[in-house]
Amino acid sequence: MAKMGSRKHLKRFKAPKTWPIHPKEDTWTVKPSPGAHPIEDSLSLTLVIRDVLALADNSREAKRIINSGNVLVDGRVIKDYKFPVGFMDIIEIPKTEESYRILLDNKGRLKLHPISKDSSKLCKIVNKTTIKDNKIQLNLHDGKNLIVDEDKYSVSDVISLKCNDNEIEEVFKFEIGAPILVTGGKHTGEIGTISEINVDKSSNPNTVIIENSKKDTFLTLKDYTFILGKDEPTISLLEVNR
Repeated sequence: MAKMGSRKHLKRFKAPKTWPIHPKEDTWTVKPSPGAHPIEDSLSLTLVIRDVLALADNSREAKRIINSGNVLVDGRVIKDYKFPVGFMDIIEIPKTEESYRILLDNKGRLKLHPISKDSSKLCKIVNKTTIKDNKIQLNLHDGKNLIVDEDKYSVSDVISLKCNDNEIEEVFKFEIGAPILVTGGKHTGEIGTISEINVDKSSNPNTVIIENSKKDTFLTLKDYTFILGKDEPTISLLEVNR
């Protein structure tokens, strides 16, 4: 039994700090299966249904809800109770008519934020390659790959997708003046605008200077930025205070 637990479960006190659970409420929690999001940046659907949304009293009830096709992730019915959900994923519970977007608070913890039904999903372009017939493949932060005809997208741009068919609605460019959410480092969870982009020609990572709502500025890595729109954020965000 212990051997099985080591594969499917994780002791709560060993859970990543990004998980919004209390380490002493129970001994075990369900760890997410390998997927698009690494374990430290994802939650299992069981944890979401039982611990975060409190739609089930125990794992058995949570599995029943999930196995019955009552949970959608990014517009798809998911029946895997260990399925990993992470940053910017959209979770829908049709029976309760509730929808949530997974965001980060200022402590780097994954949080579910209520949103309206049929909201678009934002995906960051982390890489792109040219494939057959000169088409462009966009590799997104959530593991999705999209094939596009035009090479008008850049790494670090963010695209707005329709969840049901992955159709691109809009692209938000990585540029000065763009609103951003910081996804890593000591400023995780902060919202601001890009005021300066520093391109380092050496092997050092590129950095960005961000201005927040108080007109204070701080430096962060380019990789820690997530564009939220053109002039203003296109999504509702968590209310967090430092």
